[in-house]
Amino acid sequence: MFHARTSGKFLVAVAGGALLLSACAGTDSASKPTTSGSAAASSSSGAGKTITFAFDQEFSSYNGNTGAENSSRNNLPLQRVLTGFWYYGGDGTVTPDKDFGTFEKISDDPLKVKYTINPAAVWSDGTPIDCDDLMLAWAANSGKIKGFSTAGTTGYELTDVPNCEKGGKEITHTYSEPFGDWAGALYSVGQIMPAQVVEKKGGLSEDEFIEAVKKKDAKKLADAIKFYNDGWVMKGQLLSEDLIPSSGPYKLSKFDAGQSLTFVANDKYWGPKPQVQTVVERFIALDQQAQALQNGEVNIAVPQPGPDVLNQLNALEGVTVKTGPQYFYDHLDFNMDSSPFKDRTLREAFAKCVPRQLIVDNLIKPLNPNAAILQTRLVASVQPNYADVVNGIGGEDKKYDQVDIEGAKALLKKAGKEGLEVKIGYQSPNPRRTSVAQLISDSCNKAGFKIKDNGDENFFGNGLTNNTYDVALFGWIGSDLISGSTSTYTSPSKCDSEHKGNNNGCYSNKKVDELLKKVNATTDKAAQTPLVAEAEKIMWQDLATIPLYENPNLTAWSEGVNNVVPNPTQAGISWNMDKWTIE
Repeated sequence: MFHARTSGKFLVAVAGGALLLSACAGTDSASKPTTSGSAAASSSSGAGKTITFAFDQEFSSYNGNTGAENSSRNNLPLQRVLTGFWYYGGDGTVTPDKDFGTFEKISDDPLKVKYTINPAAVWSDGTPIDCDDLMLAWAANSGKIKGFSTAGTTGYELTDVPNCEKGGKEITHTYSEPFGDWAGALYSVGQIMPAQVVEKKGGLSEDEFIEAVKKKDAKKLADAIKFYNDGWVMKGQLLSEDLIPSSGPYKLSKFDAGQSLTFVANDKYWGPKPQVQTVVERFIALDQQAQALQNGEVNIAVPQPGPDVLNQLNALEGVTVKTGPQYFYDHLDFNMDSSPFKDRTLREAFAKCVPRQLIVDNLIKPLNPNAAILQTRLVASVQPNYADVVNGIGGEDKKYDQVDIEGAKALLKKAGKEGLEVKIGYQSPNPRRTSVAQLISDSCNKAGFKIKDNGDENFFGNGLTNNTYDVALFGWIGSDLISGSTSTYTSPSKCDSEHKGNNNGCYSNKKVDELLKKVNATTDKAAQTPLVAEAEKIMWQDLATIPLYENPNLTAWSEGVNNVVPNPTQAGISWNMDKWTIE
C-alpha cells in the first residue's frame, strides 16, 4: 500500500489511503481556452519547457522503503527517478520496464525467477547499476539482516541471498515456496537504491559490501544500515548530488522546503529521453489545488474528490477533468500498542458508535451515487471476488454498519471507561478527514467517549510512526496484488519502526498470519478467495481495523498538456511524467 510504497506493498496515501475504489461516475470535460490556464505554470518552447503538478504532501526522503518514510509523499514523486524491473501501468497492472532490464520465470517447482539488468544501465553519477544494487534491495527488504527498516518483506522473505558477484548484471532467485504474485514481488520502482552511496557511508568497498550481505553480517553492515535507514531523509534542503544519484529519466535538482520539488532530465539515462526538460511538484493543500489550477500556478492537479471541487473544476475553461476508480480506501486503525484500545471491549464500543453509513452518505455519495460502506481490507469492491469475500465473512462486518449508541454505552460502562478520551490522528489539512472526525465525534460523544481531533501536519512523519494516537484515520493506496496488503495485517516481531512495517497499530493474530501466508502461496486466484474471506472474518471479530469507504480519483489538467494518464494504483499521477508534453 502507498501509506505509500512502490512495490506491491501498500502505501500510506497522504491524500487519503489505499486499496481500490468502487467505480464512480466518470467525467471528461474540456472547453474553450482561458487566459489563466497553463501559461503561468509553463515556460515557452523547446527544451526549456516545464510542467508543474500539485501534490498535497511535502517530500521528506529519497528512500521511501523504510517503515518511517514509506508514504506517497516520497514514493509518488520518485516514480521516474528511481526505476526498477517493473511498474504499475496506466491500467494498474504490473508492467515490465524493459529499459531497466528483463525478468522471467524459469522454473515452477521450485519457483525460480531470473533478473537481467540492461547492460547500458548506469546511475546518474556514472556508476553501473549491477549486483551490489540488487544486493542492497534484497538485504533491506528481506528481513534477514537485522537492523534494516522496511515497509514489508513480502516476497523477499521467501528468497535467499542473491547469487551475483561484483559487476554482475544477472541474478536468479529461488523461492522456498510458491508465490502467486512473483511478477510483482521484487525490485520494483523505488526499491533499487544506489549501493555505492551506502557502501561509502558504511566504510565498505563494493566487494566487502557484497560479502557482508552474503554472510548476513549485520555487525559489518552496521554503518551502512544506519545510513540506509536515516541518511536519505531531507532536513529542509536537498541532499548533495552525490548522495542522490538517479536511475531514471529525471533526477532531483532543487528542493524548496514548504514550496516545491524540481526534477530535471537525467543526461546519463540510457532509455528514451523525457519529453520536457523540467517538471516541478508544488506542495499545495488539497482544498487549494483547484484554485491553483485556475490561477495557472500548476498544470496538473489531483485534489481531494468532492462535489464542490468537481463543480469548480468542471466550470473552468480549457481544463480536462477525469474521475474514476482507484485502489485507495480510508479506514480507522486502532493503536493496540500503547492506548486503551488494547482492550477489544473498547474497540467494539467505538466501532458501534462510528457512523459509517452517514460518513458515506454525506461525504462520498455526492461524488459517487453508487458508493457503499467498504467491508473488506484485502480486496476492493471492483475486484471480481469482492462479493464472494463479503459473503464469506458471514455477517461479522454487518454488525457495525449501523450506529448502536446504547450498545456502545453499555460496553463502556462494563469496562469502567465512561468519558474515555480518544485522540483521532490524521494528516492535516484534509477537509474530508476533518469532516469524518467531526461526524465520529458527534456520534461517539453521545455514547460516552470524548473524541479529540488530533489532526497534525506531520502525522505520517511522527504520529503514525510513533503511535501517538488512539485511532488513526488515513488511507492505503495499493494495487490488485494480494501480497501488497498481507504484510499490513501480519504480526510484527516487535512494535517499533524497524519491525512493524505497515502494521502501524501492531495488530496480531497467529491464525490470520497463517491464512495470509497461504494466500500469498496460492497461485490460483479463485482458491485465494475463501482464505481471504476467513482472514477478513477473524479481523472483523478482532476489530483489527474499521474500513470506511473507497476514494474516487479526481484529476484535472490545463489545455495544451498531453499524455496525462491517471493511475488507479499507488503509482499516482507521476508514473509517466517523462511522457508528458506541453504545447
